[in-house]
Amino acid sequence: MEEPDKVMADLLESSGTRFDGVRIGDGMLEPAQVVQALAPHLSESRIERIDDILRSRTYDIAPVVEGVINTGNVSAVMRTAEGLGFQPFHVISNDVPFKHSSRTTQGAQKWLDVHVWDTTSECVKYMKANGYTIVATALTDAAIPLEQVDFTRKTAIVFGNEAHGCSDAMLEAADQTCILPSPGFVQSYNISVAAAMSLYAAFAARIRSFGQNGNLSMSDMERLRADFYVRSVRSADTILRRWAEGLD
Repeated sequence: MEEPDKVMADLLESSGTRFDGVRIGDGMLEPAQVVQALAPHLSESRIERIDDILRSRTYDIAPVVEGVINTGNVSAVMRTAEGLGFQPFHVISNDVPFKHSSRTTQGAQKWLDVHVWDTTSECVKYMKANGYTIVATALTDAAIPLEQVDFTRKTAIVFGNEAHGCSDAMLEAADQTCILPSPGFVQSYNISVAAAMSLYAAFAARIRSFGQNGNLSMSDMERLRADFYVRSVRSADTILRRWAEGLD
């Protein structure tokens, strides 16, 4: 069995982590303090860019990839999710051996809340507990067209394995299944294409309904702002440590 490439190794290491501040010695700098300390080390244009991105972010759409073998496909879906402002990203490994790919996420994993699950049941349990409607992309008798999915509610949209699609366990747990438009001869798309079509449909539906995609709470916005500042400033740890020493 091949080992996951560096992208997947990074995802596995950081899975489930949530930025709630920076530990300095025995203390903890809260997100607001992190922002205050690092803001002078960012250009005005970078600060404005981060603010624009935060305004477009949402946790209400959660992309999920299940049992995907090719890490290039995982990376491509992740780039699309990040580009459209969907903050959570879930990977269900189901003990599938990943195939190495030279394609990367282009750093998308740094800006997302990534969760890697060993089993479908663990991911489903999390989604149900957090109020998500689970929509699996699959050609079933009960499947509805993609454009009929209600993306104004919290939705986890699932993309399955390249060869076999979503697992039986996921299809049984899903609240809905949906199919993508395919008026041509082909009946299915590559997962990266299917995800791009589906996630853009979700984005466009939310723009039509709300006038914008983003709807972060003030606490989530401040938490992510601090996280993004840390990832945008060189030697952030050193700067924060010195700033904290000044407080003492």
